[in-house]
Amino acid sequence: MSDQQAADDDFSGLGGFFFYVFIVHPCTAWILRPGRFERKKSIMYAIGFLALLAAIKTGLEIQERGPNHYSLLGVTRESSPLDIKRAYKKLSLQLHPDKNPSPDASDQFDRVKQAYDVLMDLEFREVYNKFGKEGIAANKRFNENQFLMEVAVFYVSWAVMAFLLTMGKKSGNAREWVFTGLIVMAVVEVVVMTSQTNPIPSWMFPTLTEADLVRILHSLFPAFMNGCRSMGSYLYVDLDAQLRQLLLALQEQNKDVLMVLRDVQIGVQTIQATGGGGGGPRLTSTADLPVSTDGSVGAVRPTPTGKIRELQGRLQHSNANVAQAVQSLKTEQQSSNLGFYGMILGYIVISYLFS
Repeated sequence: MSDQQAADDDFSGLGGFFFYVFIVHPCTAWILRPGRFERKKSIMYAIGFLALLAAIKTGLEIQERGPNHYSLLGVTRESSPLDIKRAYKKLSLQLHPDKNPSPDASDQFDRVKQAYDVLMDLEFREVYNKFGKEGIAANKRFNENQFLMEVAVFYVSWAVMAFLLTMGKKSGNAREWVFTGLIVMAVVEVVVMTSQTNPIPSWMFPTLTEADLVRILHSLFPAFMNGCRSMGSYLYVDLDAQLRQLLLALQEQNKDVLMVLRDVQIGVQTIQATGGGGGGPRLTSTADLPVSTDGSVGAVRPTPTGKIRELQGRLQHSNANVAQAVQSLKTEQQSSNLGFYGMILGYIVISYLFS
């Protein structure tokens, strides 16, 4: 692969990343916005939108790459060299520049000839199945240590991106889904690439190679990850927000009760000042309380003013605790927005480190 092709692939991957983050995710969030559709319809519309977009994007990438050697010759992975030779002979007669009036007849014939040369050579055929056209161009051979290192770099970088994208309490479920999908994709890739024979059912995908399957999985994963982010945020139940609302309601209720208690206290003091608070003497301190023989203060019925003041003090203390709890919840929520900017910077750094 040339430097220009590597630069184009890197730019394409970075552009696809920003496409999903800044276009697909906001569109999905718009579909899932509460109140726009019914809950079941919102989920169905979002899943359909993401599936359609992923299918279109993957289809365009496959179309841009063109058919693989098996599809080009009209044979399958199970075809014998004799079958491949017959298919090539038939196509070469049809696409030969002397008989093909197409302007790009020479290019078509060269592609068929290249496909025939690769599939007729057993060693090249195995390399092509594992690594595609790029593996043939680079004369690549399967090395288990090198393969595991490449897989580790790829999945570790995506794991970091997935973690940064799913930071915050809202994305807890999404993070689990994304990492589960990442692990499943890694297992599938390792199994497919390390198997001696292609484990893909030939009756279902007769021309699909291991390299094609891995490429499709890598292409679909960004759509899967952003779908998990959107669905996780939509299905998330913010218990902290509910608790915050309850605490604020309790705080307002405490304020109302305090206001009522002040009015009652003023009324009781007014009644006592005008002589309507009872005929007996009022006890204002512990020195006026009767003392028993053992030195303890005798039981005295509390005055209305004292009980009101005690209740008022408890409500003020409760109000202070509620205000402190609300402030701590607000502080925790402000720190969750830093993950988005860290994710953008982290992706750019990792993309250029491991490109």
